[in-house]
Amino acid sequence: MATVKDYLSENQDKLDTFTRAITAAHGKNHPEVFEVRKEYLNLKEAVAAGANLDNNFAQMRETTQNYAIPDDVCPTFEATYHMLANADEINAKA
Repeated sequence: MATVKDYLSENQDKLDTFTRAITAAHGKNHPEVFEVRKEYLNLKEAVAAGANLDNNFAQMRETTQNYAIPDDVCPTFEATYHMLANADEINAKA
């Protein structure tokens, strides 16, 4: 079974690019994506430090309303939330 650290490492390039892209593409209509980007960067730091990630994911769930995907967003936005939700699920099972 993959760890959340492994999962985030495997998807780091995509998540770095996607979290930045959705702020540019959707920030005007979905300002929460700026917080998602910030929380993702905090999550990366916490993983690197070997910290417990429960609070990071709790904050991400709150910001994203449990990874709810708005109707007016692109596939990149959707993929970003799916990857973050998958990481959260892996963390919850650990």
